[in-house]
Amino acid sequence: MPSTSLRRVLIVVENLPVPLDRRVWLEATTLVEVGYEVSVICPNSRGWTEFFEEREGVHIYRYPAPPEAHAGAMAYAREYLGSMWHWFRLARRVWRERGGFDVIQGCNPPDLVFVLALWYRLWGVRYLFDHHDVCPELFEAKFGKRGLLYRIMLVWERMTFATASVSIATNGSFKQIAVRRGHMDPDDVFVVRSAPRIEAFRPGPGDPALRQGAGIVLGYVGVIGQQEGMDLLVAAVDRLVRDLCHGDLHVLIVGFGSHLDAVKADVAARGLTAYFTFTGALYGDDLVHALNAIDIGLAPDPKNPMNDISTMNKIMEYMALEKPMVQFDLTEGRVSAGDAALYAPANDAEAFADRIAVLINDEALRKRLGQEGLQRVQETLSWEHSAENLLAAYDRIFAKHG
Repeated sequence: MPSTSLRRVLIVVENLPVPLDRRVWLEATTLVEVGYEVSVICPNSRGWTEFFEEREGVHIYRYPAPPEAHAGAMAYAREYLGSMWHWFRLARRVWRERGGFDVIQGCNPPDLVFVLALWYRLWGVRYLFDHHDVCPELFEAKFGKRGLLYRIMLVWERMTFATASVSIATNGSFKQIAVRRGHMDPDDVFVVRSAPRIEAFRPGPGDPALRQGAGIVLGYVGVIGQQEGMDLLVAAVDRLVRDLCHGDLHVLIVGFGSHLDAVKADVAARGLTAYFTFTGALYGDDLVHALNAIDIGLAPDPKNPMNDISTMNKIMEYMALEKPMVQFDLTEGRVSAGDAALYAPANDAEAFADRIAVLINDEALRKRLGQEGLQRVQETLSWEHSAENLLAAYDRIFAKHG
């Protein structure tokens, strides 16, 4: 097996820039730390606008971000075809400037990086699939229907797994999909959970200004999109304030997304503007300081075929910062949080509010759940544990191909 100093990796990600995509950034920097040469192709968006930079040893090649497709075959075709053109263009540049690459790591969505991988297979390049989302279920959750595009995404998913020599899954449910739908050998599928580095996510006092003088601060971090349940979160806060008489609270919303304006409009229409602060996207220490300012983390992701088997980054981050949380009763949500959360029946905003009220009224319970979450992260769920499986996956792909 060649030494890691000779291993060159090209990571391709379409839906977020690096280093904003925290999972991809952890993967890239972990590989660099053990001697890999790593390049990344990604869009330039969300404030990361330079078309090339080297950061922490990672060579980042960015391309103009395509408009996000919200509906329809033509919208998806424009987004994905435009991205694919840039993948091929920049892969040629990486090949020329970095002396080639041995592995392409494709991060979905979409399940289309296999097309690039098939081309470079002619030059002996292997394909490692980084399974971030279940794209057929993501489409169903976003648009509420199964049609031609759904079936096409099943085909893309099957072709992705067929092209990949090794796959890394964010959790056990995704591994089952790789084996069952993707027909992969279980020995070629490694669970690499998305998790924070505990040295970067440490409990602390947080930024007191963000509390707005409230007795209890609820917090949300993540994408503000169509399938994240923000409408349920706002409805739950409405019940807390009006029906359950918890007026001494504030809600901190950290993140960005296509539905941000709609969420703000919902908050305003309910007369709740004074109870909410929207910080926009925060990174690094700013993010940690904001999350340390909250008392209870919220994960309002509704139960659907995608969310039920997905691992939410926010849950891992709340636990790393010793925050108790409330979430809906989702399969992988329970796997991640265990006894560190209270669970509401699926998609029931009133019950979600009631669970929050239980934590507001019981400081001892909040402390116990927070300690349980921190212990789970430290013992089994931190990035240090995931990194071992990531490196094992790469050892496997190099061993398979010599």
